Amino acid sequence: MSQTVHVPLQDRAYDVRIGAGLIARAGAEIAPLLARPRVAIVTDANVAPLHLAALEAALKGSGIASEALILPAGEATKSWPQLTRCVEWLLEQKIERRDVVIALGGGVIGDLVGFAAAILRRGVRFVQMPTTLLAQVDSSVGGKTGINSGHGKNLIGAFHQPALVLADTAVLDTLSPRDFRAGYGEVMKYGLLGDAAFFAWLEDHATTLQDDMAARDHAVAHSVAMKAGIVARDETEQGERALLNLGHTFGHALEAATGYSDRLLHGEGVAIGCALAFELSARLGLCSQEEPSRVAAHLAAMGMPSGLEDVPGELPDDDALIALMGQDKKVVDGKLRFILARGIGEAFATDEVQRDDLREVLAATR
Repeated sequence: MSQTVHVPLQDRAYDVRIGAGLIARAGAEIAPLLARPRVAIVTDANVAPLHLAALEAALKGSGIASEALILPAGEATKSWPQLTRCVEWLLEQKIERRDVVIALGGGVIGDLVGFAAAILRRGVRFVQMPTTLLAQVDSSVGGKTGINSGHGKNLIGAFHQPALVLADTAVLDTLSPRDFRAGYGEVMKYGLLGDAAFFAWLEDHATTLQDDMAARDHAVAHSVAMKAGIVARDETEQGERALLNLGHTFGHALEAATGYSDRLLHGEGVAIGCALAFELSARLGLCSQEEPSRVAAHLAAMGMPSGLEDVPGELPDDDALIALMGQDKKVVDGKLRFILARGIGEAFATDEVQRDDLREVLAATR
């Protein structure tokens, strides 16, 4: 039985469906959106062997024709060459503004295909079908689309809301334990930024999410509902939505430092970033030392990284990492902007962070 979270954005409003078996029901879910019975699917080389045939069969069962493009897997796909390839392929398929493009995959595919849909014919509709925990609770909801640059992550993009999100929680069974844990970094973030009771629930239940479908569905639905509420209040990140970047200023710098490679997955970078944000908050006297200790203990219980020493291989020095933070999208008037916390569930944005404090926190976790 699926759950539905509505994202109320006036004429850009849409539903997020969450539950097991949604790929099998995709034809019936998507058919009402279509002006003509055909769609274009973009996926990647990891996801296609697992889920593409099931999606194509579900669409065919509802009388919907489909063509698919399979891109390389990995963060490096969020790039100009693959964006160009995707857009040109969609034009070859004669996708019109009334048509629908389906993004079947994790955050990389969702971000890339969403951006392609945003710029194709000045905007075509797309459906997010996220296949990772990270994408289901975060990147598939909210309309942020884009690609990476050599200067930093997600610096090229657009806000383009999906027409529908279908989060089939059963497909998460195909994730490796590492990928599942990496996605959990984004789940945990929601408790840390604005819901202490949810974080407490996660402390009791998070280790069961891979095996307990009811707990998994609750964690995904609660995360999506939190994000939907924030997006509805601040669609283009003028204020409150910035809180969703808890852990990301640190995390994006670490991803850039590791070349967007498998050395550090996005959710792992977010996990380390959340731990560092709470350490920095405690150092600045914003919260008690018990709070970062609690975050670190939870990450340890989940088998997740929490400091620079947990990143394999060498990292740039502290000043070089801080310079990478300077390319973050959240920089305003040249000032680094951090999401810090007065306690678990009490995050806020600030640009009042001194570089010496940053160096101290980074150095302490090497």
